[in-house]
Amino acid sequence: MSQLNPRQQEAVHYIGGPMLVLAGAGSGKTSVITRKIAYLIKECGLRAQNIVAVTFTNKAAREMKERVGSLLRGAEGRGLTVSTFHNLGLNIIRKEHQRLGYKPGFSIFDQNDAQALINELMHKDYGGDDGVEGIQSQISSWKNDLITPEEALAAAKTPQQQTAASVYTHYNRTLKAYNAVDFDDLILIPVLLFQNHPDVLEKWQFRIRYMLVDEYQDTNASQYLLVKMLVGNQARFTVVGDDDQSIYAWRGARPENLAQLKEDFPALKVVMLEQNYRSTSRILKAANTLIANNPHVFEKQLWSELGYGDPIRVIRCRNEDAEAERVATDIQNLHLKHRIPWKDIAILYRGNHQSRLIELKLQHHQIPYHLSGGTSFFGRQEVKDLMSYFRLLVNPDDDNALLRVINVPRREIGPATLEKLSTYAKQRDVSLFSACTEMGLAEHMEPRYCERLQRFGHWLENVRKQCAQNEPIAALRSMVMDLDYENWLRQNCSSDEIAAKRMGNVWFLMDSLKNTMDRDETGKTTFEDAIAKLVLRDMLERQEEEEDADRVQLMTIHASKGLEYPHVYVLGMEEEILPHRSSIEADSVDEERRLAYVAITRAKRNLTFTFAARRRQFGEIIDCLPSRFLDELPSEDLEWEGTEDVPVEQKQARGNSALSDIRSMLGR
Repeated sequence: MSQLNPRQQEAVHYIGGPMLVLAGAGSGKTSVITRKIAYLIKECGLRAQNIVAVTFTNKAAREMKERVGSLLRGAEGRGLTVSTFHNLGLNIIRKEHQRLGYKPGFSIFDQNDAQALINELMHKDYGGDDGVEGIQSQISSWKNDLITPEEALAAAKTPQQQTAASVYTHYNRTLKAYNAVDFDDLILIPVLLFQNHPDVLEKWQFRIRYMLVDEYQDTNASQYLLVKMLVGNQARFTVVGDDDQSIYAWRGARPENLAQLKEDFPALKVVMLEQNYRSTSRILKAANTLIANNPHVFEKQLWSELGYGDPIRVIRCRNEDAEAERVATDIQNLHLKHRIPWKDIAILYRGNHQSRLIELKLQHHQIPYHLSGGTSFFGRQEVKDLMSYFRLLVNPDDDNALLRVINVPRREIGPATLEKLSTYAKQRDVSLFSACTEMGLAEHMEPRYCERLQRFGHWLENVRKQCAQNEPIAALRSMVMDLDYENWLRQNCSSDEIAAKRMGNVWFLMDSLKNTMDRDETGKTTFEDAIAKLVLRDMLERQEEEEDADRVQLMTIHASKGLEYPHVYVLGMEEEILPHRSSIEADSVDEERRLAYVAITRAKRNLTFTFAARRRQFGEIIDCLPSRFLDELPSEDLEWEGTEDVPVEQKQARGNSALSDIRSMLGR
């Protein structure tokens, strides 16, 4: 889209004060943000290093940076920050680590690390690990809502809340002792820092002269406050969002943050982007009609110049097996008869469990597909092992990392030895790594166990020195060879082929680390910084598979946000699936309706809904009701199939016709 429409131009050129761009689905919001950054630099005299653009995923940040780069010449864009919220928070903590009481090279705990630590604390101090996940989720919510451990304790009313608040206190204290922060801290710590140290806030406000925020409806309480503090009284910012696409309440997102802006910044200018460049008018009419059933602070109507388009199909199937079979054969027909590339087709569903059956059917019909949300590259065991070694090298206080790798590969250091090491370290108030090489350790265990710990400590200290003195990547490669890690994988894998694949992941990780260090034009990215960036990437993104592969895309509706496909199938349009049972019970179907709206607006040309009349659940076959959202769509735009019993002859004729189509295309 080369030319901006009048509303987009208004959004790009307005710099007189705070601005909210309400951007409907497919309305070209990324173009507005990228063009505005270029306009600020080229026409308004702002330097790139004084502009910060924030979004929610690494992928979105990368794409935005590339698009801005294509609009600027040479050095114009040097120093521009385009990052995720968490990356911005990480940079603030890194720059202010001394004021915050952290040593350089602090660790970032991902969800698994945090869970392991909470588990350990509950075993030690509360006699068991019942409800670890619930407590972890509660701590995360408290951090997102800017509630400190002291405040959580003061507000706790039930015994469960008191336990959770008490664990929260110990958990935070232990993180600090490990010289570590968790994912939620990356926003919380900068906010608390700015609240308690106005001079630090003033410094950052002076540095950031203009701020742009994408997907603003997905911000939680702490992210909203971070933006509000950074823009200060000058309020030089543009936020882009769509209250109709807020589908992350379970992660703390608050669509009401859009309305809150108007209260906090009375001079706020609002521009609506309602022209959609993605979908046919019929698809947009369906989306508008559906979402009108939700309450709105801002009213908007999407429209398109792409023609009215084909009717929206609604297919009733006998059961879930028939539903999956129908979708698979329909897709095969699209590909063979109409020459539609596989990658132009997406299958969306409410929950991951719905993918199993459709996967089997696609395999049966030899239809290539890609399932979003497989194992993250950084979630693989060998990658987590190496990352723990890296973390320990840059932060020797990271006890969690040490406990993961002290026996990988096996060094015959058992739980009893580690318990004694832990007791000694606590008495001495030092990290486990430091305790390994202290002379006094010999008084607490047998010489052979002490010798094993000391050998490990000295060996790792030597690797640390090599990283500091020489080329760190060479030192790390040498460390992997020294560990004989490849042999360790062979011993623990079912075949040499799997071991080789996993070893390939180790070398890929090494290359990623090297690239992270090499990519920085300023040459200032240290080994420690590169590790921190990789750890953060670990949490923020799954390894991208080759995106140009010609495969049908399978994903949850949540995962489809921001994507678009010519042909979209939405499975399981039933009560208790979409809308989900829990939202019906809680009488909160508004977010589920927004989810259905997101699913509809992914489709460019053709949209098909399917539902089953009966479904197997917990071993029983139950009758299903069509989703209420189907009733809320404009009936004149829907084409229903399977709602009446079709005569057997008609079914056979349809089947024979499809078969002869396929045969003729295959030249048989």
